[in-house]
Amino acid sequence: MSRTKKITADEKNLIKRYLIWCYKNTREEIDKIDRKFTQIVVDDVLLKELNRVKAPNDKRAKDQYVLKVEEFRKYKEAKEKTAQAQRYFDPTKKTFRPDYLYLKNRLRAIEKAVCHFFSAAELKNIKALYEEEMTSRILTAREHP
Repeated sequence: MSRTKKITADEKNLIKRYLIWCYKNTREEIDKIDRKFTQIVVDDVLLKELNRVKAPNDKRAKDQYVLKVEEFRKYKEAKEKTAQAQRYFDPTKKTFRPDYLYLKNRLRAIEKAVCHFFSAAELKNIKALYEEEMTSRILTAREHP
């Protein structure tokens, strides 16, 4: 396709599907890292509530409850450490890892390409489709015995 040739409707469809595919794959990779940070915020609230709630009166039950809360705290701390390592070279300096920075910039470029070939409204639609798909995956996930 040369720059002077008008893009046909079929070509526009192919471009749209490719951009949706690029958006989905790039966004999923970023989300694998970023969701840990949002989960930590939620986990902090959950942990605070779990510590606030009165434990059972029975000594054995209370010990088991306290142990469960402690396991959750350790899980949260391990998640936070992993998230920091996936996003940053040095968490204290907040220097992004090159692969994470590439993903963020790639997503921005894809979003600009959607606006270039289509519109900001189409970008909004693609984002909504992505959110619907991710929510649907969560709601239809099945536990495996």
